[in-house]
Amino acid sequence: MLANYLPVLLFILVGIAFGFLPILMGRMLGPHRPNPEKLSAYECGFAPFEDARMKFDVRYYLVAILFILFDLEIAFLFPWAIVLKEIGMFGFVAMMIFLGILVIGFAYEWKKGALEWD
Repeated sequence: MLANYLPVLLFILVGIAFGFLPILMGRMLGPHRPNPEKLSAYECGFAPFEDARMKFDVRYYLVAILFILFDLEIAFLFPWAIVLKEIGMFGFVAMMIFLGILVIGFAYEWKKGALEWD
């Protein structure tokens, strides 16, 4: 039984090796000559003029959440469209309820002005 998982384990180990091996080689073989110019914060060639921990407008996060929401909606629509004939009318109604809830949420966000930038 465990022999069936050996290819998966090897795949994971090879993936980890491909991720960490170049980093380790760069650390061990690459030159290490730090100077203040290299260690300074880089902001488009200018010296940093604001704190990196400045607060963002909450609308930025609302747009990000909406993007994730509708991205997940599309992720649910593809498998649903493939098996629509097998699940019949029950599956169709269930997806319409799901989409209706999402549209209500989107309309609420739109009405509250979360999508408008001043």
